[in-house]
Amino acid sequence: MASTELSLALYRKLYLIRKSEELIRIHYAEDEMKTPMHMSMGSEAIAVGICHALGREDQVFGSYRSHAIYLAKTGNSDDFFAEMYGRATALLKGKGGSMHMCAPDFGFMGTSAIVAGIIPVAVGAAFASKRQGKSRVATVFFGDGAVDEGDFWESLNLACLMKLPVLFVCEDNGLAVHTPARARHGYRSLADIVARFNCRVLRSDSTDVEVIYRLARRAITAIKTAEMPCFLHLRYYRYLEHVGVNEDFNAGYRSEDEFREWYQRDPVHLQRARLLQQGIDEAKLASMEKEIDRQVESSLKMAKTAPLADASELYRCVFAE
Repeated sequence: MASTELSLALYRKLYLIRKSEELIRIHYAEDEMKTPMHMSMGSEAIAVGICHALGREDQVFGSYRSHAIYLAKTGNSDDFFAEMYGRATALLKGKGGSMHMCAPDFGFMGTSAIVAGIIPVAVGAAFASKRQGKSRVATVFFGDGAVDEGDFWESLNLACLMKLPVLFVCEDNGLAVHTPARARHGYRSLADIVARFNCRVLRSDSTDVEVIYRLARRAITAIKTAEMPCFLHLRYYRYLEHVGVNEDFNAGYRSEDEFREWYQRDPVHLQRARLLQQGIDEAKLASMEKEIDRQVESSLKMAKTAPLADASELYRCVFAE
């Protein structure tokens, strides 16, 4: 893919995610979306850069902060908003909500609200792929709070021992809800500890989606050529509260000055500025943005008017048939 084409494709995904969450912020107070929201604003470059580097057949698993990775992997805003509103038109019929998104046809295998609970599932999927002789990579996204759980370390150890095709992606905002890493970790560097395993480790503090994309390509190549898992340690800043659609700078655990510093490197704004520097016409960009605006507004409108799932759906897909 040519450089400008790549830059445009990445920006399209960034803008889709940002616009979708902006609409959630506008409409959430109407109380029609009966699901807790863990918003992705500030982390979009991680989801977009990595998911764009993956193939359609590669599998993705995530935590409860799922919006960005779902939209980056699928681009399906219709199903996204239908699930937010709990409608019958959604793949999961409203049983998943914001924290349990799923789209297997796109390789988006599911997310979990249990901290670190999805990590061993992704390792199991990688084990299955290896046994079946398939070349796909299992990528699992989780926050830095998940590394405080035994599930992470046991999964990492097994993946390294068995040389499984797993891409571990730690989206590190330095917080487990409100608790900073310094109050949780009896060590200085997570990446340095993981590097002691038989695992390739790559890290970045960048909010530039193209930096993340190139890093992800390196990681995928390492997984396939060296036959070992890879760990990406990526820092970002969560713009909104841990759960909800508002800012929380008055809560006392972080400052608005810190937000302003990170916002100077906002991933959506950085990529738009790059496109202008590459000579993309402002009118072309504005036209693309309006197209995405219409897409997500249409998706939201359809979701609000679609029927709710019948009560019988509660009993479907509970047990294997």
